[in-house]
Amino acid sequence: MATTVTKRTISTTAAAKMLRAAEAKAKEIGVPMCIAVCDDGGNLKAFSRMDGAALLSIQVSQDKAYSAVGFGMPTEAWHGFIKDDGPLAMGAVGGIDRLVIFGGGYPINANGQVVGAIGVSGGHYTQDMEVAQAGLAAVGG
Repeated sequence: MATTVTKRTISTTAAAKMLRAAEAKAKEIGVPMCIAVCDDGGNLKAFSRMDGAALLSIQVSQDKAYSAVGFGMPTEAWHGFIKDDGPLAMGAVGGIDRLVIFGGGYPINANGQVVGAIGVSGGHYTQDMEVAQAGLAAVGG
């Protein structure tokens, strides 16, 4: 029986590349954002609070990344998952610490394994999603 496992996680280089691509997209659409990239354990790997980004977006961006890596699914998928299930919705939203159920958080996958996540906050959630997707595209995620 094996006593250890090998796991993959996002590199600092890849996290920085994602951050730069997401910042470029945020500048392009004219919305200052907070962008967080975390590793496979939800630990912050790279972060940027662009000039003018809202203070509360700091934590929201990190929580979006944490939510995405923790469940291995985009944060916007939660709405469809819980919208017609009252007990699940109440338990998830009120009972899962740091869970975000609107767009802007995405898991980063490599060879079918979640290796990290990106979370973006600062605009409407659709803008957050657009900026996060630009970050993902930079590493082929």
